[in-house]
Formats: sequence, structure tokens, C-alpha cells
Amino acid sequence: MCGFAGFLYTNAHQWDEAVLHSMAATITHRGPNDAGYWCDKDQGIGLGFRRLSIVDLSPAGHQPMLSGSGRYVIVFNGEIYNYRALRAELEGANKGIGVHGAIDWRGHSDTEVMLACIEEWGVEASLAKFNGMFAFALWDRRERILHMARDRYGEKPLYYGWMGGTFLFGSELKALKAHPAWRGEIDRGSLALFTRYNYIPAPYSIYQGIHKLPQGQVLSLPFPSRRTNLPKPRAYWSVKETAEAGMLYPYDRTEKEAVDDLDSLLRDAVGMRMEADVPLGAFLSGGIDSSTIVALMQAQSTRPVKTFCIGFADKRYNEAVYAKAVASHLGTDHTELYVTSEELLGVIPRLPQVYDEPFADSSQICTLLVSQLTRQHVTVALSGDGGDELFGGYNRYLWLSSIWQKFGWLPIPVRKLLVRGIVSRPPQDWNKVYSILISTLPKHSQVSQPGDSLHKIASILALSSPEEMYRRLVSHWEPMSIMPGVEEPQNALTEHQGWLTLPDITQRMMFLDQVSYLPGDNQTKVDRASMAVSLEQRAPILDHRVAEFAWRLPLAMKVRNGTGKWLLRQVLKRYVPDELINRPKMGFAVPLDSWLRGPLRDWAENCLDARRLREDGFFDPVPIRSKWEEHLAGQRNWSYHLWDVLMFQAWLEQSRETQA
Repeated sequence: MCGFAGFLYTNAHQWDEAVLHSMAATITHRGPNDAGYWCDKDQGIGLGFRRLSIVDLSPAGHQPMLSGSGRYVIVFNGEIYNYRALRAELEGANKGIGVHGAIDWRGHSDTEVMLACIEEWGVEASLAKFNGMFAFALWDRRERILHMARDRYGEKPLYYGWMGGTFLFGSELKALKAHPAWRGEIDRGSLALFTRYNYIPAPYSIYQGIHKLPQGQVLSLPFPSRRTNLPKPRAYWSVKETAEAGMLYPYDRTEKEAVDDLDSLLRDAVGMRMEADVPLGAFLSGGIDSSTIVALMQAQSTRPVKTFCIGFADKRYNEAVYAKAVASHLGTDHTELYVTSEELLGVIPRLPQVYDEPFADSSQICTLLVSQLTRQHVTVALSGDGGDELFGGYNRYLWLSSIWQKFGWLPIPVRKLLVRGIVSRPPQDWNKVYSILISTLPKHSQVSQPGDSLHKIASILALSSPEEMYRRLVSHWEPMSIMPGVEEPQNALTEHQGWLTLPDITQRMMFLDQVSYLPGDNQTKVDRASMAVSLEQRAPILDHRVAEFAWRLPLAMKVRNGTGKWLLRQVLKRYVPDELINRPKMGFAVPLDSWLRGPLRDWAENCLDARRLREDGFFDPVPIRSKWEEHLAGQRNWSYHLWDVLMFQAWLEQSRETQA
């Protein structure tokens, strides 16, 4: 796991090697073990690298790395998990002979294998063979082309764009901003997307002219090139094509065989990700996804797997007791840390620097803390990310279809009356009602935040279609309400031509989450939090073979009897008793609503000051102040809406301070 930065000048005579060092220095946290630089002044390119040594700790793994022939030079962030199999394939059944002759290996790093693959098969053919998480920049010295690529589910980041006559690229925005050509201006359209989704989806960034390379795509930029001639990225793999193939060739074996197949597939994906030349462990929340990964790790380990979890005194948000029970059953070497509100709150000032652009998923706080705890003991951690999106775990998958079936036939005016009845009482009142009824509800129907959930249901009840309901569920603000006149750019959730035709709204939601929320929110959150403390995080469920298998499964093997992740649960039951995992989904939440009324109130009041908002010139303060006052009065829980504005304001302040 590493980080890289670089530039390509249209004027090759414009040069300052110290700039390359400065760019790479900004991302030392991504690679504290080593630094490397490569430049070709005649061709106008510079590549900088920071290394977190994981596989092949020797100098043979140093980057930037040249291919055997010297044609290619690469900077690569991530891991190629099947590099041993690819190396054997290149050697021609271990005979040491490739298509172009014997390969003179210098070490045993995956980077060297990547370069050999590209020399043998080309860029896109090699990408199709790579099983891993990665972002890389590859300079073809012969053809003078810069190739940049990103993994299938966007686990690793890559930013790029023109600043005048300089093309900049790198793992984080802070590296691009270290170049003297940087003149970043905030993109109001991207800010509108942020206020809706709480993250900025690819291909946009918070800055005009700076892009994120979308998941599963490669961009090739010839030199010389002009700012007006930025090629369109090409997809080498897509969720849409994977899902279409799954629908065309559906799984046709028995349920027991499906459990066997998923068990075997996940076991292999986990085993591949357990290879490291440094200490390795896992995040364990006690939920279905992380427990499955840890169970499969322990089944393949000769010693107790190191597992990590953070806990909270507030029982509404504490999963540590469940994680401890699972760890005890599996026999892992478990470490838990109960954090105080002060420790949680202490993370907030660090968030703008860690996330580098506005990002407002409040579970970022816990993710940073558990990464910090884990890094004290290991360098690599496996996680259960992807289980919800691939196997139907989110509550919205269960709610929306049921709500549409039960209420969609009612006239919209009648549904509006129901909405008014629900929102007339604050979430706290509904929580009290729920506490009386909870003993009569089946365990799988119980939720941890009933009042907030009911208000969320009310927000979609009067909409005219399931698709509108879904978009509202994943939206916070309607951008026009706080940014009058703003034009909201098209994205994966609005470009209907990119959608997949599926028979069930639940399947459609899972597809849309995999092309939007999963790479834009989930993987952004985990990558920045883990890399901020120099921890490599690996997600076996995001192995593309698992995704391809999941899309072949009938929906009934994912969502059944009001419960998600049915098939994943059957795998886990082979290793962990059902009573340890059969509980309501909690997520990685914090008591944000009460914090904003309590210890964060003064800070929030300052950020949301009407005069400050007006002077900054991005938001209309009237609707924001209205929600703030309703929140303080306990009339509504507007914490997620307010957190969006607060995170932008905190980021804006930090950006101005660093520019001063």
C-alpha cells in the first residue's frame, strides 16, 4: 500500500525536480517506509512515490520501477493478489520462458509481475487478469503515453487534471496542490452533489478541472497533449456488464451447493489477501460481513488471528460486546478499546486533512479510530466491506420494496396525510412507542434507531415511483434548496442510459449502490482513514470473482423473509452459532444528533453562523439555520443534513489556512 504523485509538462524545458519531492512528501502517511523518484526531462514527465512495504520488503520492490526491457516505468498503489499465478503463467509453466524470452526476475514483488504482464500482454489485457486493489500511473517511454488505471470497485484513489500547461495526477488531492501550477477553484456543481450524497462521486472532485478516475477504468494520455484534449476513460470491467452476464447465466444449482460454492470462493479470496511480509489482522465488528471474513481467516491460520474492535459506553452504538463473543468463539487474539466521547470528538478537527475534500459520512470518525487502534499492532487488516452491496444487507433494500407494495397503491394525497402524521412527532417520541412494542416484534425486524428510521420512511412515502424513493433515501439536501440556481451534474444515479434493466427494485438498488455509494462513500472512507495511519486495508468480498458469483444468484438467496445477506449468513453459520449473529443491523454510527445539541454545539454554531455562511458565498443560510434551530429544539433530527454543511465549512476553513 502506497501513494504516488506526478506531472507531465507540455513544455519539457519547464522543470524543477524539487517539486516532485514536495508532492510526494505530502502523502508520506500513505508510504512511510521508502521514497522514490523518476523523471525524464526530455519527455517532461516526473513520477514520485511513497512506499508502505508489504510484499518484498527488499530494495527489489522499490518504486518507481522500470520494466525488464526499460520500456515502461510505473508507480503503483495497492496489491495484486494473484501475482504468483500470473508469474507462473508468464514463465510458461515454470520453465522460465515467456513469449518474448526468459524473464530475469529481480525480486518477488507484485509490481515487477505487473510490469512483466504489461510487456507480455499489453495494458488492458493485463488489467483483465489482475485480481487486486490498485491505482497506477504507467509511462510508456517508447510511445510517450501515460496510462492510468483504477481497480474494479474503486478501492484505491486516483485524481488527475490539467493546471494550465501541466497535467497533474496522484493518490490524493494534497499531492496535486503541492505543485506550483495549482490554481484550484471550487466546483459548485460538485458541491451540489456533495450536499445531496455526503460525498462527491466520480468523475468529479471539489475542484474545477480535477477528476477522479472512475472504478474499473483506464485513461491513456498521449504526449504531447493539450488541456482541451483530455481523452475519455475506457472501461475494462463494469458492474453493469457483470450484472448482465449474471442475469444471462443465472446460478442453477441447489441452495446447499450455493453455500458450498460461496464458502470456497470466499475462502480463496481471504487466503489470497492473507499473504504479507508484515503483521496482519482484521477488523471485527461482530456483524455478518466481518465475522465471516475472520472465521475464514482463522480456518486457514495456524495461530490466533489478531482482531480489533472499538466500543462505546452508549449501548445504542456499541457492537463491541458482539465482536467479543464472536472472537471468543473463533479463538482469535482480540483487542478492543472503549473510546470516550472526548476521544471521538477529538478526531473531528483531523477530518478535513484526512479526507482532503468535503466528506460527510459520520462513520468516518469510528473508522479512523479503529484504524488507529489496529495500526498499533499490525500493518495489514482485512475487512468485510462489500457484503451489504453484493448480498443485500442494507435496510433500504428491505424497506423500499415492502413500502411500495403496501402503500404505493394509495393515492398520493392519502400518503401525504400519513407523512404529516409521522413527522408531527420527533424521533424521540417514536422511540418511546417502539420501546413498548419491541418485545412483540421478531428479532430480525428490530432496529436500533426506530424514530430516525420512521422519519426516513416518511420522507419517501409520498413519492411516485420506487426509483424516486431510492434516490431520496440516499439523498440528504435537495441542492437547489440551499444553493439556488446551481446546476447539479449528471452522475451514476441520474444517467439512466447507464442503468441496468432488472426485474426487482431491490436488485436495481444494489446495482446503483455498487456504482455510486460503494466506491464514492464506503471505499473513500476506508482508504483515507486507514492510510492516514499507514494501515493497509483489504476487502476479500470485493474480489471480482465474488461479485460475479453474487450477480448470478437469485434474489431469494440474498434477501429472504425480511432479512438480508441470506446466503452469506448460511456460510457464517458453519463457523459461528446463529445466536451470536442474529441481531438488528447497527452500522458504525455515532450519537451525532446529541453531540450537535451538546459538546459540538458551540463549534457548530460558529460554522453555521448566518453571516459567515453568507460571506463565504456558497450556501443560503436561511434553510440551514431553520434546520439547525429545529434540531436544537429537538423537533427533528437533522444531524446528517447539518453534518454535510459542517464538514464543508471545516474543510473550507482548513483549505484557506493551508493556502495562507
